Amino acid sequence: MTAPPAPARPWWETVPLAEMDAAQWEALCDGCGKCCLIRLEDEDTGTTHTTDAHCRLFDSASCRCSDYAARQQRVPDCVRLTPENVGALGWMPRTCAYRLLAEGKPLHQWHPLVSGDPESVHRAGMSVRGRTIPEGRLRPRQLVRRITVWPGEDQQG
Repeated sequence: MTAPPAPARPWWETVPLAEMDAAQWEALCDGCGKCCLIRLEDEDTGTTHTTDAHCRLFDSASCRCSDYAARQQRVPDCVRLTPENVGALGWMPRTCAYRLLAEGKPLHQWHPLVSGDPESVHRAGMSVRGRTIPEGRLRPRQLVRRITVWPGEDQQG
């Protein structure tokens, strides 16, 4: 008697980041919105702190960029993730699929690719949906009081 074939592993476990096509790359985003939050860097220590203020293009209700295609033209300091830079961006959320895969770690069970449900990230409390404010409502010095440690994260350096 022969053993049944092993179940096929999902594509994100077998396709290296650098070999993913555009659709695969975009599908890795879990829609948590954490990468669209304003960060402050301590000039003395280099430590990065995440706030609860979001980029002016972020739509808090959908947890997505409102102008994804033109985001870099409209927000010059918006970082475009690539297979080449994702491993070096220490400020990326620790729960981020891009970061996890770059570090050789599995996706979380609440990730939409794993769960099959785009709402699972929100139900798990891992997104910032409805819990942020637009950066334009704050003066720069107010941001320090908005530092927040989000679920699944800790203070990052």
